[in-house]
Amino acid sequence: MILPCLTIAPSPKGGRGVFTTINLKAGTVIEISPVLVLSKNERAIVEQTLLYNYIFEWGKTGKKAAIGLGYLSMYNHDYNANADYTMDFEHAIMTITTVKKIKKGEEIFINYNANPSDNTPIWFDAK
Repeated sequence: MILPCLTIAPSPKGGRGVFTTINLKAGTVIEISPVLVLSKNERAIVEQTLLYNYIFEWGKTGKKAAIGLGYLSMYNHDYNANADYTMDFEHAIMTITTVKKIKKGEEIFINYNANPSDNTPIWFDAK
């Protein structure tokens, strides 16, 4: 399920991102999508490709990886994210929910640290 108000467009952060075409309230589920789960060995292979930047750590130990279907891998990172994601390991799905009001035309961001306000440097910001 992807709300029809979501669209992918060029992002000011570079590349593409996910935007809304309507105002969204905080607490709105905007996407529920399946993922393809990769084993630890498959993850090691994928991490040596362009897909490295698009996978999510997966499983209780974080040793597996998941490739998000739908728009999941298109949400850009922000330390002050306006949306959050949850992972359902049993059913191999992820849910994106807004955590703030988002105005029509704004980009929707998730924090790649899995917490909308976690400021721990992520791999492409680590110095």
